[in-house]
Amino acid sequence: MRLLVVEDDPDLGRQLTDALSNNGYAVDLAADGEEGLGDTEPYDAAVLDLGLPKMDGVRVLERWRAAGKDMPVLILTARDRWSEKVAGFDAGADDYLTKPFYTEELLARLRALLRRAAGHASAALECGDLRVDTRAARASVDGEPIKLTAHEYRVLSYMMHHQGRVVPRTELVEHIYDQDFDRDSNTIEVFIGRLRRKIGSNRILTERGLGYRLIDPKAEKITE
Repeated sequence: MRLLVVEDDPDLGRQLTDALSNNGYAVDLAADGEEGLGDTEPYDAAVLDLGLPKMDGVRVLERWRAAGKDMPVLILTARDRWSEKVAGFDAGADDYLTKPFYTEELLARLRALLRRAAGHASAALECGDLRVDTRAARASVDGEPIKLTAHEYRVLSYMMHHQGRVVPRTELVEHIYDQDFDRDSNTIEVFIGRLRRKIGSNRILTERGLGYRLIDPKAEKITE
């Protein structure tokens, strides 16, 4: 899953980027409102500070929504006036945290936003006996843990959030790599191949010319 963090405090921006990256997310960081607004990349969620230079967070959020960007947005604010929090929600925010905050709470709120956006209620995503625990960034099949690299986990997590749907290769590239990574769509085939060996070759179908689809092979047999 790919996240955008818009935060002008360099220390906090670095801490957030490190924490999110360590929890399996691809993260892009913008240091002011204009930079955050000008980012045309697709994101699964955004963390947005309200007190930004050049363009404040409420205006950035209003512009995002006006442009049709519907990713969940968690706003950060050092302000305690309830009217400013209301302004953030009215502009299209989905949740907020007041500074200072605990990193674990931010991570939990982001996981909840991402789950709800994908139509999932539980922190554990399941597809048959394949399970991904988004809190611990771990996966298992039939209760047996699977050892995954960071990028393998990102691919699997994204497909688990969108299970049953055909996910184009270009979409996977856009959502698992950050801006600074040398993106190569051919490496997606490598990750898919590795995942098939680890979770079972019949769980990820190749829809030729379209992309990949994650299924529960037992349920798929029933519907065919």
